[in-house]
Amino acid sequence: MLRFATWKIVSIVMMTVIALLLIVPSLLGPQSRAALMAHAPSFLPIRPIVLGLDLQGGSHVLLEVDGQSVVKTLIDNLRDSVRRTLREEKASISGGIGVLPRGVQLRIPDAAERERIMPKLRLLTAPASAGISGVGGASVFDVTETADGLIQFTVTEAGIKAKMRRAVEQSIEVLRRRVDALGTTEPNIQRQGDDRVLVEVPGLQDTGKLKEILGTTAKLEFRLVSDTGADPAETEMLEEVERPGSKLPVQKRVMVQGEDLTDAQPGFDQRTQEPVVNFRFNIRGGQRFGEVTSENVGRPFAIVLDGKVISAPRILGPITGGSGQISGHFTVESANNLAILLRAGALPAKLTIVEERTVGPGLGQDSIDAGKRAAYVGAALVACYMLITYGIFGVFANIALFVHIAFIFAGLVLLGATLTLPGIAGIVLTIGMAVDSNVLIYERIREESHAGRSIVSSLDAGFKRAFATIVDSNVTMFVAAAILYFLGSGPVRGFAVSLALGILTTIVTAVTMTRMMITLWYRYKRPVKLPI
Repeated sequence: MLRFATWKIVSIVMMTVIALLLIVPSLLGPQSRAALMAHAPSFLPIRPIVLGLDLQGGSHVLLEVDGQSVVKTLIDNLRDSVRRTLREEKASISGGIGVLPRGVQLRIPDAAERERIMPKLRLLTAPASAGISGVGGASVFDVTETADGLIQFTVTEAGIKAKMRRAVEQSIEVLRRRVDALGTTEPNIQRQGDDRVLVEVPGLQDTGKLKEILGTTAKLEFRLVSDTGADPAETEMLEEVERPGSKLPVQKRVMVQGEDLTDAQPGFDQRTQEPVVNFRFNIRGGQRFGEVTSENVGRPFAIVLDGKVISAPRILGPITGGSGQISGHFTVESANNLAILLRAGALPAKLTIVEERTVGPGLGQDSIDAGKRAAYVGAALVACYMLITYGIFGVFANIALFVHIAFIFAGLVLLGATLTLPGIAGIVLTIGMAVDSNVLIYERIREESHAGRSIVSSLDAGFKRAFATIVDSNVTMFVAAAILYFLGSGPVRGFAVSLALGILTTIVTAVTMTRMMITLWYRYKRPVKLPI
């Protein structure tokens, strides 16, 4: 008991100093904090504690994945795959490929030709891992064949559900990249139910800009403008952004897709000085872009974003460098927003905003003030109780409690975790839990002393016999915090993080640090009897 190693004392003191240094930026004003972070080495984790939406205000948006657009994407992909298969097999069909509400159909009158091509077409109905839809599991399409050569592909319910699940997952990733590009801190983006995504951005009060960034699908396509007399079944009329109300006949076939983009940056046209977006393709996209422009010199090439033609410049010559430029009477802000969207990638389906709200910083400040009052009052009452009940040992417990709180906030800084109002509640709860461990130790010491043991023996037995109980209770609470974290979401996870940090630091402060202080006190005071 009395042999407390010097290296342990040094380690505890160093940990305490480091924890206090980590929380200093959170205690400074904005200007002082900025000056400190500007002059501090980059490898040091000098940053303030991140406050959640309920503490600093911000934007809350709930979006819903449009099921109809998911089905439409499936059907469009199927139509393109069927057309490509027929072209590769040099198959002849009667009429074109018809689009149905839940699939596509075509007719191959010749039985021999149908028998030759059907195995290739049936491959398109295989599970999505080997097919066209990009989702796994059961078949995405059912195929039926009639005696007169009519072949129909119909989307299955299992295929729609799998595609919806995948669309939500992809949407979360795309939205996260878009929000991160805005320069915000610690956004909360998570699934809500089967077809909804919740986005919370602390500190961002401009919901208009957020909705614009989140709600735009950003599906970029490069298509050829249809010639006069082109097959109407292979042409669709798309609205022109530069000429509202005017529509342009564009081929349904997509020559190059935006998913092949590797970078997009805002810039200015060297001739007109108008804002533009410069883009660069990957190897596959660059090769395809070069092939298309080489084979169609002199033809207009439509740049289509979310079903609208941004511009349709004429191909003056082959573009083989793998890069290009999008112009369309942009403003500086709109060019920058479009570049962000293209860099982050297109959403797999249209998202509809079903709920939005803004939490003002005033409400967040009220929450902070209320949380502070609760923490101050709780800590003061606990400190007074320990001081009155245990005297000098109560002083040791209060010092350990202060370090315990510092360790929690330092842990939040190191983890980059977000502090929410439930998180503050978790910290207040751990204040009681921390001194509860001290109470167990002190009462055990008191019992050993009443049993006739010496001071040294009572102190030693009190710590050793109470330690197992403390560990058992804290492990149980830690398991509960872990369950809350992995199964909960949003504020629940914030509560779980602060609770888990408080449990871990309790072992260090309530047991090790208190034991160190009592050991040092006994060495210097050599008391005749215990003060409790």
